[in-house]
Amino acid sequence: MQKSNAVQDFVLQQMTAPARLALEARAGWEMGALLAAQPVLAMAPKGDGHPVMVLPLMFGGDLSTGPLRAFLDARGYHAQPWDLGLNLGPRDGVFASCLERLSALSDRHGRKVSLVGWSLGGLYARALAKAAPGQVRCVITLGTPIGGFPKPGDLWRMAEMATGTKMGMPASLGPVEEPPPVPLTSIYSRSDGIVHWRCSVVTAAPRTENVEVESSHLGLGVNPLALYAIADRLALPEDDWRPFERSGVKAWLYRDPGRRGWL
Repeated sequence: MQKSNAVQDFVLQQMTAPARLALEARAGWEMGALLAAQPVLAMAPKGDGHPVMVLPLMFGGDLSTGPLRAFLDARGYHAQPWDLGLNLGPRDGVFASCLERLSALSDRHGRKVSLVGWSLGGLYARALAKAAPGQVRCVITLGTPIGGFPKPGDLWRMAEMATGTKMGMPASLGPVEEPPPVPLTSIYSRSDGIVHWRCSVVTAAPRTENVEVESSHLGLGVNPLALYAIADRLALPEDDWRPFERSGVKAWLYRDPGRRGWL
């Protein structure tokens, strides 16, 4: 039965892929929505000043995460870029550089660092939290592929064959699907045109959750609903994590991620 359902999901995924990809044109509109939503976002929970490192999506750099970091700065955080140029995949040495930057930020501020990773950046964030859990406060991912087909490991192997450059996260960190030992929030959209939403769903655990928003993949870093959810999660006390609350108006804006149905 499970195999049959998996096949049906894969067929539906392939059939709707062109329509979902076309919806990526929303990204420009979402930037406009970010500007229009400034009065509402100004009411988002404020932070306690701890550092937040933001890791970009594939082929993106610090310019792509600029609006998100500006929002977090305005909420009272020390939002930091990853400072490694364009994200061209987990090439040899890149993860080590990320780990060094995480350690430097934690030492400089004398506090744990929250990690926000967009798409591929979320895989870095999860891996960093596994490698250095004592320096990470929480992990928030945006449209990050952790399962499905092809799996990230398969993509790294194909990239290695095509470029001759070693790719991948350290094998010592375990399977990509295994969550880090810190609070984890996966924010995703069921109409994501690049990463199928089922690939971003994390398994329920005491400090693991899924938050669904309506967004394109390329717009997740500027989507007002995603930004509000990020601020809400980051504002939680370090030792008092609790799931995202969807009561009241938020129940209309953030759909139940556990509901049945393909969309």
